[in-house]
Amino acid sequence: MADAAPIRTALIGYGYVGRVFHAPLIRAVPGLDLTVIGSSQPAETVQETAPGTVVIADPVAAATAPDVDLVVIASPNDSHARLAIAALEAGKHVVVDKPFTVSLGEARAVAAAAEKAGKTLSVFQNRRLDSDFLTAEAALASGRLGRLVHFESRIDRYRPETQDRWRERPGPGTGLWFDLGAHLADQALKLFGLPESVDVHTASQRAAGTAPDWFHAVLTYPGLHVILGAGCLVAGGSSRFTLHGTEATFVKSGVDVQETQLRQGMVPGDLDWGIDLDAATIVDGATAEPEVMAAVDGDYLRYYAGVRDAILGQGANPVPPAEAVALMALIEAGEQSAATGRALPLSLTQAEIAGFTAARAG
Repeated sequence: MADAAPIRTALIGYGYVGRVFHAPLIRAVPGLDLTVIGSSQPAETVQETAPGTVVIADPVAAATAPDVDLVVIASPNDSHARLAIAALEAGKHVVVDKPFTVSLGEARAVAAAAEKAGKTLSVFQNRRLDSDFLTAEAALASGRLGRLVHFESRIDRYRPETQDRWRERPGPGTGLWFDLGAHLADQALKLFGLPESVDVHTASQRAAGTAPDWFHAVLTYPGLHVILGAGCLVAGGSSRFTLHGTEATFVKSGVDVQETQLRQGMVPGDLDWGIDLDAATIVDGATAEPEVMAAVDGDYLRYYAGVRDAILGQGANPVPPAEAVALMALIEAGEQSAATGRALPLSLTQAEIAGFTAARAG
């Protein structure tokens, strides 16, 4: 990698996610060079926080700019597929912010475009590298819990006022199931694979809400129920993870700190980056004695380092298309479940199931 030229990177979308998450992480990973930003904001405004970049107003022009190797798409969800396909057809590698697309059909189309182009396509599922998830994953791997029978994962917030932004307006790919649900469902797929069925309930609980701001999802596996949830009117009292096994219970209350650190302007990779001081608790079933389990540190930098290595042929894609397509099948099944009131299976072909299984094993 030392002799490789920097991977020239374009970032499409410079709102909260692009400015706070992607830009700092791209700049912090050796071998990546943020050179172009696609944004409708005035160039001088963008360059206040991204000096030295070329600002292009038209997103398609930014996604197909000739002096770019990698395109990162952090624009509104309903534009992901169109921009990703344009970039791939122009010979670019592509990272798409979650959710990958707004439908399974779009996900399949983008994955096919990547295969045809022979380029790396990855999805920014950064919460695979949250400290709280990594700690729960480590507890499962330790065998301390015995056979797992109940897995509950929640991201709750207290945000009683709605905001005038596309994520909170009605439309394709909006609402909390597509937003936080895409993170929680991806974590479940990573740990347990494809569920037999998904049963989702959604609601708009806030007085001014027009898109779902609450969901409760149950993913059914043989001998295991995975419960995922999120809400915007939770002032306290819920844990991030609660896991029950035949031998012990695991509880992790605090959430990963990296988003807060990014909002506060911390440079990724600084001394305190990703350090989680909120320990988890394991309660032994036989003795009822609690034991403190130190949290595993989070590190979003590993995602973009993985993308860099995949492009250079030096490592595996951290979130390959087969996993992204499977997640969109789960999200779409959940959306249809919420609309019909029925638990539904995932609409994946045998080839897609085999591709997901191979990607997960690799």
